[in-house]
Amino acid sequence: MRLSDYLKGVFEVDRDANALEYDHEWHTWGELGHSIKAVNDALDTSGLGADTGVAILLRNHPAHYAAIMAMFISERCIVTINPMQPLDRVKSDLKRLRMPAIIAETEDWNASGLRDLAREIGSVAIELTGDKTNPVKFVEGCENLGSGDHHAPLEGIAIQMLTSGTTGTPKRVPLKRKHFEKAMAGAMVYERDRNEGDPPKLRSGVQLLQTPFVHIGGIFGAANVTLAGRQMCLLEKFTVESWHDAVKRHRPKVAGGPPTALRMILDADLPKDDLSSLVALRAGTAPLAPEMVDEFLDRYGIPVLENYGATEFAGGVAGWSLGDFKNHWSEKRGSVGRVQDHIDARVVDQEDFSELPIGEVGLLEIKGSQIGDGKSWVRTTDLAQLDEDRFLYILGRADNAIIRGGFKVMPGDVVKALEAHPSIREASVVALEDRRLGQVPVAAMILKRGARPPSDEELGNWIRERMTAYSVPTAYKFVEELPRTPSLKVSAPDVKALFEGMRFSVAQNR
Repeated sequence: MRLSDYLKGVFEVDRDANALEYDHEWHTWGELGHSIKAVNDALDTSGLGADTGVAILLRNHPAHYAAIMAMFISERCIVTINPMQPLDRVKSDLKRLRMPAIIAETEDWNASGLRDLAREIGSVAIELTGDKTNPVKFVEGCENLGSGDHHAPLEGIAIQMLTSGTTGTPKRVPLKRKHFEKAMAGAMVYERDRNEGDPPKLRSGVQLLQTPFVHIGGIFGAANVTLAGRQMCLLEKFTVESWHDAVKRHRPKVAGGPPTALRMILDADLPKDDLSSLVALRAGTAPLAPEMVDEFLDRYGIPVLENYGATEFAGGVAGWSLGDFKNHWSEKRGSVGRVQDHIDARVVDQEDFSELPIGEVGLLEIKGSQIGDGKSWVRTTDLAQLDEDRFLYILGRADNAIIRGGFKVMPGDVVKALEAHPSIREASVVALEDRRLGQVPVAAMILKRGARPPSDEELGNWIRERMTAYSVPTAYKFVEELPRTPSLKVSAPDVKALFEGMRFSVAQNR
């Protein structure tokens, strides 16, 4: 499947049919196609052809959806920029990257100094106007590539994607076009009426798009639903209210979100009838507690289908199908699903990296046509277990262990224990540097609605009853909301910043 050709075919099936709804307003396939052509025409006029790196300040707006599709159709490279970060960081990122072209909407171009920066770099600068008739225009003085040292063409790269930064500083990962196409083909296995090689066509049903486009899950979701020819309801960001409204109006069969969003939906206690169209919810981007899956089943009768992937993998490599869930959830509870047929997976020893037998715990390694060179094993930092049926269990991150005075503390285990407390809705445990012990764990938490905050002593005793004493955090903070990445994952660096200035010279809570 060549992504560019297939996408062009989808947009031409029925140009008058509704394609994407945003803020209760529909955009047709033809209107979106007009915006796509306008973006590509502007880049063509400026002499920027295939493989050009185009930095896009991505927001969940229709114009940005069109810009993403324009890059895929023209086989240019999307270089993701998060406009929600501080403006100085945005400008620093753009200046460091020196991409030949920058695309942003009017609101972002009006930010202090951004137009001047584009002129300084000599980048072609395109403004997304939001006008259906005239969707793009050049930033004055940035119609053509200026002098200077610009980034070389990114040959064969579909996306230069920022990782989420969940556990550290985000880094850029180049996703090859052929790997992204393989990932798109792999996603088809989760739908009964889609097969690789099918001609472009429009299908029934509306799919919700809520994951930020600046995250691989957002771009993956937008491309996948477009290739399927389904209508889309685009949410600027996830809120329970907007999600609930979209589900009631559009009656989708499948929806979903990261575990954080699913937890918010459960806490809102939405009426069962309002969700009656859903035959499944999909979840990804962060570990999903099996208890949450059981809670959705008990309250709404809706299976939650988890998937596992990473930016480096161009999407998912394992996941639950509805059939697998119905047949195997009770016996495979807690798995992230079955490894996809075109993916090889194994578990290796953490010390000598020798392959371990089925059922043993070690580091997960992945090999497949959409990963790396397609022939070599790629080692993750995830502790995993594989069973004889290729169901995968993710048990934590090997690189996330806190070494406290020589003792290993697994933050995920402490989080699980804290979240079992009747007052705590969600917790995050990170490491602080300690002069004597090396590292100590600290915990930030969100209270359940109406709950009283337990004392440090109560929490310490609670952990000691369930874990070793050295796992007890040395400090606790209750917050209204945990800091998160654009994909709603908890951001460990920002949680650590909540405790900035705290240093421990003696062991506490031992």
